[in-house]
Amino acid sequence: MGKVSVAEIKELMKSTGVGMMDCKKALTETDCDFDAAIEFLRKKGLATAEKKAGRIAAEGVVATVISDDSKTATIIEVNSESDFVAKNDVFTEYVASLAKQINDNDYADMDAFKAAKSDIDPTVTVEDHHKAMIAKIGENLTIRRFEKLSGDVVVSYIHMGGKISVLVNAECDAPNDNIKEAMKNIAMQIAAMNPKYISQADIPDDYKEHEKEILLAQAIEENNKLPENKRKPQNIIEKMLIGRLNKEFKEICLLDQVYVRAEDGKQTVHQYLDQVGKANGTKITIKEFVRFEVGEGMEKKNEDF
Repeated sequence: MGKVSVAEIKELMKSTGVGMMDCKKALTETDCDFDAAIEFLRKKGLATAEKKAGRIAAEGVVATVISDDSKTATIIEVNSESDFVAKNDVFTEYVASLAKQINDNDYADMDAFKAAKSDIDPTVTVEDHHKAMIAKIGENLTIRRFEKLSGDVVVSYIHMGGKISVLVNAECDAPNDNIKEAMKNIAMQIAAMNPKYISQADIPDDYKEHEKEILLAQAIEENNKLPENKRKPQNIIEKMLIGRLNKEFKEICLLDQVYVRAEDGKQTVHQYLDQVGKANGTKITIKEFVRFEVGEGMEKKNEDF
């Protein structure tokens, strides 16, 4: 078993908010496997942070473009090495042009897009033009990912100058301006609260089982810390899990989340959409959403001077 470095401990502390000694123990027990260490801390009831939370460090921008009829929209992430370049007009205009080309055409995947002729310079492919942009800007640039949504009405929302962007696609037979405004509010909700699913029906069974295992381990850990005469039997602990699971699932499902702009602090997103739909004589059904955050899941590049 290798020695745990101070840098590894600091990274785990930053990602989980857990103290130094507990992080060191977790890394030691898991042979410095970062994800396994987070799992170890979660089972101990010490960490609630999502895996790799806080490790977002790559620079760049997430841009969106939407068609004039609000029926088609594209979201794209392009990474740069520095925040300086990410804020540069040449770079941001380039990213916007890539998003527009994707939205105006149909590409099966990233490879197909890169092999297509560039709208900016039709004499070369998107990939070759991208290489020219790297030379022009003087930094390594990466077209990391994109998604395109189509439906009755699609809205976009950009947060923090392009650090977080969201697309929401809804089914609605009368998408007027009030409906679009409500959907923009939902896009803002997604940017702020980062739900994983639309509703609990969308949660995969394996995810449910995994979270149940984590919460059960936490409950057993808590139970074992109690005096013997106050410890609960296993069947009671498992019944208590139902409430904890329901609470967690409501937090990760968009429709069950408390609407952040609710005046009473209780109205859910589902209730808000019902309210707006009834007021406009229609029904709003969220079909899908995409939330990109610059650099999420990418490893941080550390430089010591």
